[in-house]
Amino acid sequence: MTTTATDPLIDRGLACDLARAAMALAQRFSAGATMWCIAPRWSPHAQHIAVEFVHPVIVGKRALPAVALTDTDLVSNARVSVRAGDVVIAVADADDKDVDAIMRRAPAWGVTTIWIGNGGRPQDGTADHVLWLENPDPRTPATGQFVLIYHLLWELTHVCFEHPGLLTPIVSQCTDEVCITCSDEGRLGEVVRPAGDGTARVRTATGTETVSTVLTEPHAPGDLVLVHAGMAIARIGEERQP
Repeated sequence: MTTTATDPLIDRGLACDLARAAMALAQRFSAGATMWCIAPRWSPHAQHIAVEFVHPVIVGKRALPAVALTDTDLVSNARVSVRAGDVVIAVADADDKDVDAIMRRAPAWGVTTIWIGNGGRPQDGTADHVLWLENPDPRTPATGQFVLIYHLLWELTHVCFEHPGLLTPIVSQCTDEVCITCSDEGRLGEVVRPAGDGTARVRTATGTETVSTVLTEPHAPGDLVLVHAGMAIARIGEERQP
C-alpha cells in the first residue's frame, strides 16, 4: 500500500485518536507527570520526541518533562524510571517484545501509555492510546510520517493547556462504607520480591504492598499477577492470546 496525492496522511480515525491522546497527555503533565520515550529499533524517534516536548519551538509554550530511554534493557530501565502518574510513549512495530512487555506492566506501574506505529496493529487494550498508520510499508518509519504524528501530538497537547477547566480528569468517588464494586476489584501487580513465606512484595498502581501468593507460587521478580483483597489470585502470562 502506498500513499497517493489524494490520500490523507492523517485520516479521521487517527485524528480522533490524536485528540484523545493529547488531552490525556495534558492532564498527566498538569498533574506533574514525566513522559518516557522509547523506540527500540529507531532510537532517534525517542530522542526526537523528548526534545520536542522539553524544548518547545514556539515562544511562550511550556517546556514539558520528557526523557528518552535508549538502554538495551528497556524493560528494566523503564521499571526503575517510571512512577505512578507518568506517561510512556513508544514508537515500534506491534510485535516488538520489549514494548509489549512494558505496555503489559503499565497498569501495575500506574502509567498512561501511547503507542505509535504502522502496519499490523497491537491487540485491543495493549496501550491506552494507539496512534497507528495502516500503511504496512517497512520504510514508513523513515518517511517523516511518524514525525508528523508526534509533532501534532505536541501541538494538540498545548492546545489542551489553553483550556484549564478540562485538565483535571473527573474521578468517580465511592461514598459507600462497603462498595460491592471496589471489593470485587482485581488489580494488576508486578512481583518485586518474593519473601519465601507465602507472600511477596508486589508493585501496583497504588504503590508497593505485601500480598499473599500461596495460590500462585512460585514467583520471580517481574512476574505479573492479579491482586484481589490482598492476595494474588492468578498469574498473568507474558504471551498475549491471538
